[in-house]
Amino acid sequence: MFVHLLLDGFSDGSLGVALDILGTAAHFSRSGRVSVRLGKRDLVQRVVSIDGAPVRSSVGRTAPVDGALHLRALRPQDVVLVPGMFSASGRTLDDLLGREELRRAAVLLAKASAKGVVVAASCSAVFVLAASGLLDGRSATTSWWLASELARRFPEVSVSADRMVVDEGDVITAGAALAHADLTLAIVARTVGPSLPHLVSRYLVLDERPTQARYMLLDHLRANDPAVLALEAFVVRNLSRQISLEELARAAGVSSRTLARRVRASVGSSPQAFVQRVRIRSAVHLLETTRDSVDDIAERVGYADAAAFRRVFRRYAGESPRQLRERA
Repeated sequence: MFVHLLLDGFSDGSLGVALDILGTAAHFSRSGRVSVRLGKRDLVQRVVSIDGAPVRSSVGRTAPVDGALHLRALRPQDVVLVPGMFSASGRTLDDLLGREELRRAAVLLAKASAKGVVVAASCSAVFVLAASGLLDGRSATTSWWLASELARRFPEVSVSADRMVVDEGDVITAGAALAHADLTLAIVARTVGPSLPHLVSRYLVLDERPTQARYMLLDHLRANDPAVLALEAFVVRNLSRQISLEELARAAGVSSRTLARRVRASVGSSPQAFVQRVRIRSAVHLLETTRDSVDDIAERVGYADAAAFRRVFRRYAGESPRQLRERA
């Protein structure tokens, strides 16, 4: 059974796409289009709230529910999916996590997990799982612009910001709001095998998106920390050459240790990784706006070894330079 737990301010799109994916999967299963062995409860869906009352979505629409989240109705291997709520900053996260409803949800999700229920969340709802303790010592992802906040608030969680879905067995997390589709497909694949979600993806025209990397625009993540801003400006002025950590620290006007701490707090990465992302952002711009060769662009953004540039580019952009240029 799949249980969609709605919290106030939930994303309409996340809920809708999950309902459609599971509804389509159930249809194909019943019609015999895909040979799978399912129990009567496996693709049954319920939409619930904490107390059984209707819930308002992020755009102010009131959504009816089938009832309250009752732990006694859940069995091992059932799935509780929590769509995210809109949150664009640390301040709005403070408001979210301070709500009594979210604290109750965190407690109930931890108890459900203890019963053998699979718990899954996307976007800002991942913070509810983190608050429940279910992500301690595990890997997780969330909306790419909230990744640094997740790492800062819950240092015991290993944040994989570029991943679209992170499956830790009994706890599964996904990225930004419509990554809820990827989350739902991943759970269906694990429940009944890959054939059914593959067919569903074809009918609903859902593309495979294993990474959020291409959406991770540095400008949105950039903090107001003067040291980080000075660091970025220095790297942009010196794109074509290698820069030592000591130079970076001098440019930012702080010690190397302080720079590492402030960059980590601002954008959730090391200074060296921050530099790589500035270089790759510049490379993306050149790939999209010039016909220069990949080797020439690699050199212009500080990579003497074009093969190394391609490896780093794929890691940060989620695709090869050639693939990006073909899409541009």
